[in-house]
Amino acid sequence: MEKREDRHLTTQLVAAIVAEENLRQAEQLATELSKQDRAFFAAVGEIDKVRDFVGSPEKILGNTSTKHGEIAEQVEVGIRNAKSFLNSSETRATFEGVGRTAPEDYLIDGIKVQSKFVNGVGNNLDHVLDHMKKYENFGRDGSYYHIPKNQYEIIDKILKGEQVEGITGRTAQKIQEKAQEIEQMSGRTFSETVRAGSSNYEDVQIGKVNETLDRREHELKQESKQIKDGIRDGARPTLIDFGQVAVKGAVIGGSIRFATKLYAKFKQGKNVFKGELTLEDWQEIGLDTAKGAALSGISATAIYGLTNFAQMSAPLAGAFVSAGMEIASLVGSLNRGEITPDRFVELSLFACADSAIVAAGATVGQALIPIPVIGAVIGAIAGRMVTGFCKQLLGEDTHLARQVEQYYQQSLAQIDRAYKAVVANLVAHIPHPKLAHSRIEGVKVNHPRQG
Repeated sequence: MEKREDRHLTTQLVAAIVAEENLRQAEQLATELSKQDRAFFAAVGEIDKVRDFVGSPEKILGNTSTKHGEIAEQVEVGIRNAKSFLNSSETRATFEGVGRTAPEDYLIDGIKVQSKFVNGVGNNLDHVLDHMKKYENFGRDGSYYHIPKNQYEIIDKILKGEQVEGITGRTAQKIQEKAQEIEQMSGRTFSETVRAGSSNYEDVQIGKVNETLDRREHELKQESKQIKDGIRDGARPTLIDFGQVAVKGAVIGGSIRFATKLYAKFKQGKNVFKGELTLEDWQEIGLDTAKGAALSGISATAIYGLTNFAQMSAPLAGAFVSAGMEIASLVGSLNRGEITPDRFVELSLFACADSAIVAAGATVGQALIPIPVIGAVIGAIAGRMVTGFCKQLLGEDTHLARQVEQYYQQSLAQIDRAYKAVVANLVAHIPHPKLAHSRIEGVKVNHPRQG
């Protein structure tokens, strides 16, 4: 009895350590998700700046047919900065330090960029050439041009020798000639001198730009969701996390077992501080400490898994694990003939009572289970747990399993129909015992069936 109780208390302490680790990870996850939310709101703020600009068309340079040029500049800077905020990086584009009629329209990473949004691919290239002739250094000193994304894609295909629907051979040849002239003037490749903007030509027109901004905001929202999903995936327990929890559990279990054994030796009249322990005593203490550390490491791993993947509370997971260990130990005692089958059933039910008490206690306040019924509820839950363990450890159809099943049915019969649903709900949240591939105190799981 004393040994079982010590084991349960130790496992509950390990469960508390696991609960603390889960809380730390949950707080860290909440912090990261909150940070991403702030990044998203900052990104949307950049889109709103563009909306404010577009909302005052009288302040935009040009007439109705040319205002889209300055709108394209605002959209380009706003979208780029919104993406930077969304990914928690520094803003890359700015109008600061740029005159409204300067050769450049904005800066990206400190590099001058001139935006050319003119209707027609050929016309746009003509405007680039005119600008290069007017400003002899532009396009040659690292600065470059932005043109509509869809126009750039057409030019890129033509330069690669591909046919483009709606573009005649003569038009394609003229586009190639203009691209070659730009390369000759800049001394660089076309793709270095002229680059694709983030918007198509029609996206920045006065009657279309608000729709474009709405679509971009929706894209930001979807991207932010993907980032948050990635944060959650990254916060899922890994083998490293399991290993760290197992080490913490082993330290706790080993320390408790070590202190317990030293106290036991002291009770026998041997004082460790006076050097009264023999080599055999130290070997016994070391072996028992290692065994306690191993068991607590296994317990910590199991509890960590149950709390993270079976959505169990740490106290219930700890009680469940300690009960499983105790029953596995009792199976070994039963196989060796140290206890009778009736005694096995009695001790097994008692071992699982801890888990049942925790489960029932978590529900008493919510379900308002009357005190006289609590005993039957605890007995029913414990009976169902023992049945599961027996089937796992002894086989599906054994005399012991049937005996425990009868006990479960008897306990259930004492419970009012309303509280049977409570028991069913609690049992449903207790995972099926899966202790295979582990050895607990020398008892191998999956024993042959007992008659």
